Amino acid sequence: MSVPVTLPWSENLLGYDFGVGHPMAPVRLRLTLELLTALGLLDDPAVHLVDAPVADDAALTTVHEAAYVRAVRAASTGTPDRTRGLGTDDDPIFPGMHEASARIVGATLAGARAVWPGGPGGPAHAVSLAGGMHHAMPSRAAGFCVYNDLAAAIAWLLANGCERVLYLDVDAHHGDGVERIFWNDPRVVTLSVHQSGQSLFPGTGFPQDIGSADARGSAINVPLPAGTSDRGWLRAIEAVAGPVVRAFAPQVLVSQHGCDTHARDPLTGLEVSVDGQRAAAQLIAGWAAEHAGGRWLATGGGGYDLVSTVPRAWSHLVAVSLGRPIDPDTEVPAAWQDLARRLTGAEVPTRMGEGRNVDFRPWLDGYDPADPVDRAIMATRRTAFPHHGLEPMTAE
Repeated sequence: MSVPVTLPWSENLLGYDFGVGHPMAPVRLRLTLELLTALGLLDDPAVHLVDAPVADDAALTTVHEAAYVRAVRAASTGTPDRTRGLGTDDDPIFPGMHEASARIVGATLAGARAVWPGGPGGPAHAVSLAGGMHHAMPSRAAGFCVYNDLAAAIAWLLANGCERVLYLDVDAHHGDGVERIFWNDPRVVTLSVHQSGQSLFPGTGFPQDIGSADARGSAINVPLPAGTSDRGWLRAIEAVAGPVVRAFAPQVLVSQHGCDTHARDPLTGLEVSVDGQRAAAQLIAGWAAEHAGGRWLATGGGGYDLVSTVPRAWSHLVAVSLGRPIDPDTEVPAAWQDLARRLTGAEVPTRMGEGRNVDFRPWLDGYDPADPVDRAIMATRRTAFPHHGLEPMTAE
C-alpha cells in the first residue's frame, strides 16, 4: 500500500548552479525528475508535489548568523567573502545565490511541515531531492553547501513541539554542519556513516566525536575505510543506526541520502552500488515505520556521477518512501535514456539496478577483529553506545 509522500519541487531549484565544470551540476536533479516521471511514480495519487518557496530570513537565522545571510546576499550581486567560504573553488559565487540557496531550505522545510505532526493516525513521508546541504556551517559555506536546509528543518521541528529527532546521514562525506549545529542539543542525535576523514573531505567525524559535555551520545560517527563496498557499508549502517534508532525512539527520522558512496563517483573512494543505496533506503524506511511513528523526512545530498547513479538512486529513494519499491532488474525507460544521452552525451544505464548481491552479515553474527569495517563499527559502538544504555559488544 502506498504511503503519502510530499515531494517539494520547483524548476527554480535548478538555479542552484555553481557554473560549468562544477561537480554539483543541476542536470542531476532534472534527470531525476524526468526518471520519476518516466517510471510513473509522480502519477501515484499518494505523491503530493508541493511548491519549494524561498525561505525567509527568520527561518535561515534559526541556524545561521544574520551576518552570514547578509554576506550570501552580497555574494549574489558579485561580492565574494572567502572568509565565509563564498567565492572559493568549492563554493563559487553566482547571481541569485541567496535566493537559490534559500529555496532549497524552503523545500526541505515544506517536507518537515508535511511530516510533523503527520497525517491523522498514519505515516507521513517527504523527500526533498534538492536538499541535503549538510556541510554548511552557521557562519560559512563549505563543500558545495551554502545554507543548511537539514538543520533548518530540524530546528523547525524542535520549535514546533518535536522532542526527539534522529538525523541519519549516509553520504560518503561526514555530515559535519548538521552535527556542529546540534552538538550541544540532546534532543537531536546526528548519526553519520561516511568514508573516513583520514582520506576524504571534510577530515572530521571520528568515533570519539560524541557531542558536548551536556549532550554526550548526541553525535555518533562511523568512519569507514576507503574501498568499503555494499555489504560492509550496509552492515555498518545496520550495526550502529539500528540499535540507536530503537533506543532513542525519535518522533521524526531525518535522513540524508547523498549517493556519492557509489563506486563510479569521481570525488570519493567507497565502492557502493545503486542496489546498496536502495537497500539502505529500505532499512531506513523500516526504522521510520517501527520507531518514529512513520514520520520520515529524506533528502538528497552529494552525488557526482550525474547520469548513471544520481537519477536511479534517488528514484529508488522516492519509490521506497512511497511504499512502491522498484525491482532493480526493471528496465530504465527508453525515453529517459534518449533524453539523458541528448542532454549529456554520457553513457546511460539500461536497468534500475546493477545486479549486486547486497545481503550482508548482520551484527548479531559476531564481531571480526580482522575486518577493518568491523573495527570501525566497534570503535563507534564502544564510544557512543553506553550513552544510549546499549552494550557495545552485544547484538543490540
